[in-house]
Amino acid sequence: MIITDFLTEERVLPELRSTTKEGVLAELVELIKEAVPTADSGALLAVLCDREKLNSTAIGGGIAIPHGRLPGLSQVKAGFALSKAGVDFDSLDGQPTHLFFVLIAPDDAAALHLKALARISRILKNPEFRAALLLLEGRHEIFSALVEQDEKL
Repeated sequence: MIITDFLTEERVLPELRSTTKEGVLAELVELIKEAVPTADSGALLAVLCDREKLNSTAIGGGIAIPHGRLPGLSQVKAGFALSKAGVDFDSLDGQPTHLFFVLIAPDDAAALHLKALARISRILKNPEFRAALLLLEGRHEIFSALVEQDEKL
């Protein structure tokens, strides 16, 4: 599995407007909703919020991967967004979160879901790469950097 299997340039947001966890989740839903035609915004938001209730998807290092599974979906879909200022997302390390990968997988595809989560984690593992992403401005630049990093793995 490679990143372009589940992320497209159109689903990259160079700068989030929201400054709260709830606002970020709502923006991420708007970013990904067209890729998930089987669900409306409310259903997508509920899936993400239900997952956040279990524990935060902010894993530290400025990264959060809000994710969930949805019935009726045929493929894994993702979106990526940046917050240069950072957002309090209840991160495990207590630090602001800057990089957000939202991931929605088919309800019956746990293995694909886990593979996509693992791929995202590997792409964002390098702290220098994470810092470089925050300096990029445009959707194309950010998407190209993610794809290039993925190709190195």
